[in-house]
Amino acid sequence: MLFRSWAQTADAHWPDVARVRDHVGVAHLVVTRHALVREVLTDPATYRPDNALDAVTPIPVAALRVLAGHRFRLPPTLANNGGASHPAIRAIVADALHPTRVAAQRPWLIDLVRERVGGIAATLDAGGAVDLYARLAADLPLLVLARLVELPDAPVGAVKEFARAALELFWAPLDAERQQALAAEVGRFHRVLREFAATGGGLAGSLRAAGHPPDVVVGALFFLLVAGQETTSQFLTLLLHRLAGEPAVLASLRDGTVAVADVVEEGLRLEPPIVTWRRVASVDTTLGGTAVPAGTSIVLWLARAGRDPATVDAPDEFRPGQRGSRRHLAFGAGAHRCVGDQLARMEAAVVVAETAPLLDGVSVLREPWCPDNLTFRMPDAFVVRRR
Repeated sequence: MLFRSWAQTADAHWPDVARVRDHVGVAHLVVTRHALVREVLTDPATYRPDNALDAVTPIPVAALRVLAGHRFRLPPTLANNGGASHPAIRAIVADALHPTRVAAQRPWLIDLVRERVGGIAATLDAGGAVDLYARLAADLPLLVLARLVELPDAPVGAVKEFARAALELFWAPLDAERQQALAAEVGRFHRVLREFAATGGGLAGSLRAAGHPPDVVVGALFFLLVAGQETTSQFLTLLLHRLAGEPAVLASLRDGTVAVADVVEEGLRLEPPIVTWRRVASVDTTLGGTAVPAGTSIVLWLARAGRDPATVDAPDEFRPGQRGSRRHLAFGAGAHRCVGDQLARMEAAVVVAETAPLLDGVSVLREPWCPDNLTFRMPDAFVVRRR
């Protein structure tokens, strides 16, 4: 269940808090109810974020040596930082992703998406098949993020491979051989980030100017490249796939009776790219009547919380604007709520508005496939053709 939890969100037979062991025998408390998930997220003193980036499959010595050879370090910086340094680091990153700066990127993004949609439409009109992940969703968030925070000029393909490798290394069930290969890929790119962190401008320069050490700068860049763009690529792919099977929603978009923003929020509720997140209990406590000893790993089932009938009228139906639609926890909550939420929303709104007409009358040749992963969906392709 843990590694394909997005496939079980509609299963009604789960308690509010469940004890589950993972593939290596580690026990976790899985929290399924919206109110309880939110309670944990908004209480960082009782439920700390320290384990958020811990490898789900313990990394063996051989792979650790590979990482050490690249001087790989990932100190508490953003998602896994429950310390005193978190607010200051977060404030600098939030400023780089401020809504006014995000809004300024919208005209450029619209032009880029329209150009791509024109090429996709031509291929479809000629009877060809199109992978909407590869042709549209894969690199858009990275290109926008690079403009906002002045990321290094690394090839897009290399950044995408690194980001997906990191998501697999830290959140997937793996064997030792695969872990060693992933460690080499993650380590190599970490070296590139370390060099950029020492001299780069934009966000890196702001963090340095504030006196943060090199490891913190690298950690912030690392997390942004992994969570700040890869998750949005995943969401765009999942949302387009969902819309292709929702002709009534597409018709409402076409005639203007449903708002694009409401479609995006309903997509975040039903198809979040991040399906779980972790916390660790810092003290003995209780949650939903269940005893939680200090040190317990807690898996927050964000995707299921979005379908909680206590918060939304039609939990499993795509109804933009319905009661509770915007109460999803796709971006988390509390002190560690995603600082890029407005960026992701803007990108999704542009893509939906410009791409929805393409989805009318297409057949899905290949649905997105997602590998086993505790937290991230990671769809690999979405291929369509005109009917």
